[in-house]
Amino acid sequence: MIERVRAVLVTADDTMLVIRRTKSGIPVYWVLPGGGVEESDESREAALHREIHEEIAGKADIVRLMHTMESDEERQLFYLASIATWSFEDRTGPEFSAEGRGEYALEEIPLTVEGVDSIDLKPEEIAHVLRGAISSGSLGDEATR
Repeated sequence: MIERVRAVLVTADDTMLVIRRTKSGIPVYWVLPGGGVEESDESREAALHREIHEEIAGKADIVRLMHTMESDEERQLFYLASIATWSFEDRTGPEFSAEGRGEYALEEIPLTVEGVDSIDLKPEEIAHVLRGAISSGSLGDEATR
């Protein structure tokens, strides 16, 4: 089974970092930073730290596992994390130079229901989970402690 880790990266300004994906022939969509767990990763959390470093040259503080999605062939683990510094220009992930992968653009969106609703965040299930967590008022407080 393929395992992927992704992060809801909350900034000190109560925004969330997302990656806008633009691919030829399909509508623009957004994803959370992260990627596949590799055999060389010591843990899922280590994989997430590696992916955040590769994708946005950032260093995050993982708060907790927030949600898990599973199908027959894939498991995705979504973590809540806080982040203070990042540099999209210094990213090193191999996917950025791969031919035909489309464009990746880092964006900050408000950590509000309206912010989540303003983008087509994939998968839809995590967008739904985020709306609920934001509505309860705990998400930002928990990540910025």
